[in-house]
Amino acid sequence: MKQVFANMGWLLGGRGFNAVLSLLYLAIAARTLGTDGFGYMALIIALGQAITGFSSFQTWQFIVRWGADPENPGVDIERAREATGFAVALDLLSFAGGTVASAVLVLTAPLWLDVPPDLMWLTFWYCVISVATIRTTPTGMLRLHSEYGKATWAEAVQPVIRAAGAGLAWWLMPTVTGFILAFAASEVGTALALWVVAAQVQPVSLASVSLKAIPARYDGVWRFVVSTNLSSSLAVAGKQVMILLVGTFGGAYLAGGFRIANQLGVALIALAQTISKAILPELVQSRDSAVEIARRMANIAAIAGVTAVVTAILFGREGLALIAGEQFTGFYWAMIILSIAGAVELVGASLESLLISAGKAHIAFLVRLVPTILALLMLESAIGWKGAQGAGFAVLGSSLLAVVGFYVAIVNLKQFRLVVEPDDEGADQRPAPPKN
Repeated sequence: MKQVFANMGWLLGGRGFNAVLSLLYLAIAARTLGTDGFGYMALIIALGQAITGFSSFQTWQFIVRWGADPENPGVDIERAREATGFAVALDLLSFAGGTVASAVLVLTAPLWLDVPPDLMWLTFWYCVISVATIRTTPTGMLRLHSEYGKATWAEAVQPVIRAAGAGLAWWLMPTVTGFILAFAASEVGTALALWVVAAQVQPVSLASVSLKAIPARYDGVWRFVVSTNLSSSLAVAGKQVMILLVGTFGGAYLAGGFRIANQLGVALIALAQTISKAILPELVQSRDSAVEIARRMANIAAIAGVTAVVTAILFGREGLALIAGEQFTGFYWAMIILSIAGAVELVGASLESLLISAGKAHIAFLVRLVPTILALLMLESAIGWKGAQGAGFAVLGSSLLAVVGFYVAIVNLKQFRLVVEPDDEGADQRPAPPKN
């Protein structure tokens, strides 16, 4: 547990710094661009992040899983180098697929997305840059070596560049283009910083870049790759695709307001991801105490979630007016609903990580799949019923169903001793031994 809290300390410190500067550039953008302009910006960013999320792989999980020493706590350098090479190969595959997807979606965007035609080239290049700056691999390298401090300092580049870029955009180019350029610059800067720091901790050998070496040595690799990718894609669908569809069904104004409500009210989801990222390496390496670690973190998350929701209820309206302006205070109740969804996700983060660490990423994916599909299918009706609040209720319902599903799955795993022992298919939280 001591290592978990140390990891969380660095991650939460970085999140806190990020959150403060995020509020700064959010305020500058919202007040400069107004409701429609901020809505266009929100839709462009959501499209870039959606394409990146769907085309990329959670390579940090592969590095943590296959780079650790299976016999003793610690890092096996040879295994780490091989796992990193596999991750880099997947990143290159992601870039190729993501670029093609960017072209297709931007060409068809005028048919379904409320973004002016003169912003389409900007949208395409922002999507390409987003895919090119995927940084889960260097992040995984630093987490494998427990270099959370270095990762935090490198990731701090993003909010600094965004805040400075937002200020420059307000001064020199107070348009959607100016703010999108600031976001693109932050993506490039953060990726470069992480790769520089990660390469100092663990040099990357181009000779190790391969899609074949890891799958040839260990069983179940591609199942794990596909399951974690699909799970992350569902997370993207629950956030970025949700914003895109809100824009499709309700226009740029509703999309912009929903994004602000989402960013303020669902800041807890970022905290949930922080807990997940902090405890997954420990769950993988602490086989016997994994369930107890996850239980303690879920209890702490529940307390934090309730506290944050109460804070949002008491001060949310004033926060919206202060940060985004009076024109966005109408999204107060949507923000409250989304904050409750964030609290639910906060509790579920450790449960989901427990499933993944036990080699059950495919179960975590299936548990997410049905609620996310239901939320997306019901979104148009929900918006027609209650606007942004209806969209918030769709997100909340999806989160509740998913967390209940995680709990039921873990109860069944414990009943059949699958959390601490290999299953019938040989899936284990430790990698299978090399093939002869």
